[in-house]
Amino acid sequence: MTDQQKVPLAQKLNLETAQISWKELEPYFAGGKLICVSSDLDMLIVAEQIVADNAPVMKGWMAEEKVGQVSDEQAMRWSADNTLLWAVVIKPWILVQERSTY
Repeated sequence: MTDQQKVPLAQKLNLETAQISWKELEPYFAGGKLICVSSDLDMLIVAEQIVADNAPVMKGWMAEEKVGQVSDEQAMRWSADNTLLWAVVIKPWILVQERSTY
């Protein structure tokens, strides 16, 4: 594949984003692999910053509690109604976001 044929990261991540039920994510929560992204952030931009290893930006979002581990309270709420979440995999993490479908 030539450089001209490569898919830009943002487009690739968008294609890899999907809705998934909490029940399917529970094993990853138990393994500490889920990262919750606040609904006021674009999850794909967060994913790009993780890929770019942009620690200052990530630390800022974490300090503002806009990005972080899924809490036990969130997990219990999502488990109670088997919430559908948006998700994208950025190994070893799975980013999840609760947002409306449109």
